[in-house]
Amino acid sequence: MVISQACIVAAAGFASVALRSFESQALFRIGTLGLVATSFLAGWLLGGSLILASVFASTWFLLPWMEILTRVRRLRLPLDRSLRKCPPPSNNKFPDFSSLSDDMESIGFEYVDDVDWSHGDTRHFYRLFYDPKNFVTASICLLEQDQFSFFYVTFTSRSKDGRLFLTWNYPFSYGMHLLPHTTLNKVDEDLEVEELALSHISFLSSQDSPEIIALEAESIRNQIESELRTQLEHNIARGILVRDQDQMIRYSLRGMFFLWVQFLREFVRFS
Repeated sequence: MVISQACIVAAAGFASVALRSFESQALFRIGTLGLVATSFLAGWLLGGSLILASVFASTWFLLPWMEILTRVRRLRLPLDRSLRKCPPPSNNKFPDFSSLSDDMESIGFEYVDDVDWSHGDTRHFYRLFYDPKNFVTASICLLEQDQFSFFYVTFTSRSKDGRLFLTWNYPFSYGMHLLPHTTLNKVDEDLEVEELALSHISFLSSQDSPEIIALEAESIRNQIESELRTQLEHNIARGILVRDQDQMIRYSLRGMFFLWVQFLREFVRFS
């Protein structure tokens, strides 16, 4: 009896994982529901208790708090994000970097600069590009934190009336509010650079005819620095971040709940 029940739980688990591997958001969400249901079944069929089943199912939603309370709560980062010139990441750290850069230049983007900001074990690297024909700023970004790292690509256009149009393949739900007046086009992280660029142009075409402004290539680093500072100040005003000591920031209690909600959005792929 126990073996048959274990087989039911295992089959439900395998089916749920398989569904989450599909590109379809509907199937992904069904798979997510299946994981929660599998945990519930494990507690009910194998543990013989609805209370235990509920505890097992709830762990999917409570596990992020281990990370939030043990690491995020202690995290302190600088409010000043001055970007400094730096060498590009090594091939060991970022194997796809050279090919991504070549792809960017092959579609008309001009190399501008390599810059980063860092604090402790956290480093955020940007290779900046500019398309003088379409007035689009692009960047290849690598975020390193402790032993964890990931990259993403952005395309940004700025309108005369102060709006910002952003296309990116950031692989997770974002941990802060974006700048005010930002319209986001989040795309699949597996798209090629050319596909990302085409998606951005199509995205702009779908907006209400924004008048895109040109930037001098030399001013892009200062522009990004200013936008980073404005974004942090915006999140302080929203209560997501709070100042901690001189020129340092940390997540507030409200910010920790915001991160938890962002995890849930990622878990069920609502963003």
